[in-house]
Amino acid sequence: MNLFTIAVRNLTYRKLPTALTMLSMALGVALVVLVLTISGVIQKTFDRTSNVGYNLIVGAKGSDIQLTFNTVFFLSQPVENIQYSYYMEYMADDGRQKEYERIGGVLKEPERSGLYSFLIKGGFAIPLCMGDYIDTFRCVGTTPDYFNLLKHGNDNDLDYRFAKGRNFVDYSDEHGYFEAVVGSQVAAEMKLNLGSEIFASHGAAGGARHDQGFVVVGILEPTGTPNDRGAFVNIEGFYLLEGHVAPNRDEAGREEKGSATAPERDSKLSKVRLPIEKREVTAILIKTDGMKGIGLQRQVNKSKFAQAVSPIGVISGLLNFFVKPIKWALLAITSLVCIVSAISILVGIYNSMSERKRDIAVMRALGASRDHITAIILVESVLIAVIGGFIGWIAGHAVGPLSNAWTEQATGVRIDFLSVNSIEELFIVPGLVLIGILAGIIPALAAYRTSVAKSL
Repeated sequence: MNLFTIAVRNLTYRKLPTALTMLSMALGVALVVLVLTISGVIQKTFDRTSNVGYNLIVGAKGSDIQLTFNTVFFLSQPVENIQYSYYMEYMADDGRQKEYERIGGVLKEPERSGLYSFLIKGGFAIPLCMGDYIDTFRCVGTTPDYFNLLKHGNDNDLDYRFAKGRNFVDYSDEHGYFEAVVGSQVAAEMKLNLGSEIFASHGAAGGARHDQGFVVVGILEPTGTPNDRGAFVNIEGFYLLEGHVAPNRDEAGREEKGSATAPERDSKLSKVRLPIEKREVTAILIKTDGMKGIGLQRQVNKSKFAQAVSPIGVISGLLNFFVKPIKWALLAITSLVCIVSAISILVGIYNSMSERKRDIAVMRALGASRDHITAIILVESVLIAVIGGFIGWIAGHAVGPLSNAWTEQATGVRIDFLSVNSIEELFIVPGLVLIGILAGIIPALAAYRTSVAKSL
């Protein structure tokens, strides 16, 4: 009979203590796997979100974290607004002139190119207006370019696709300026379909609701980005809602006294637009090549009322300074559970030694050496650690697929049963063997020192 068979028989003879010790080890390993799984999902979500499809976010002076949270994640509150005419400074060539002719209003030197236009060539500048909510979801006023030009995905190479419908347009003969596209989660939770009408609440979720609604013309496929939780409306219609007229401001961006009223509309199909001087934007999404982006960021940050931040830099900073330390703290706590389980292995085997002294003495009398006895005890300890850990590994990995109905919709990340969540998981099996050996050393030494004469 070999050592392994003897160790297995010893464990089966003490079924209840062995099972309880394995259970404690299984719980510890399951917690470790769950922590690694959750941190892996967070890491993948951050990685996917950091590939936002643009280099810079331009907004009012303030907190760069707040600007990023509000613009990328649709969290927090807008910092402040900047004038629409400032957004037009990013339009290349005759873009400002065309925008002036399209919208109308008062604009100084409309025929000149934008101040930053030479840095945007080959890229784009997309305006965002935020502050309202559709139910509990953020309402984002923007242009059709948001879905025509932006991309998403881990490699930033995926176009936005529609599960139903199409992108909204600048003006529709059927709906005027009041068309909307909603993310997959918005459509699912609010039970929206093509043709549904959504109404924005002014300033906050549950605030005063605007009378004018937007017709849903498109529902996005799930992307695993915060856009799944956004309701995107035509910026032209957004400006025409009550209370969205910009206050009069001086050249430094300071608010001046005076009325701010929207133009009169006969119906929602009216083609009257809000004039340029009555418009503001919350943020501008900028895409340009790397070196131009660095130069643009420096130039913008020199101004008194605007700032440019790199969303990738801010998100990476949050990941390194907040998410990763929390991950390691949780791993340390769950590892303590495994250490406690190892101690229980030690205590369980050691306490059984008084009952097994006669058995050990008989084995020694039949020719078993001290090394054989020591090896049997160590094998028992390792088996308890490895079998219990394997059960915990299965349990920890089973939670992921069971939670896919929620996590895949919320994050876009699918958790497979056999997926390795991080490099740390590869060390679980060697760690269990080491724990088993360390836990079995003291009982093995006690067995090694057992006196044959006294025990018989």
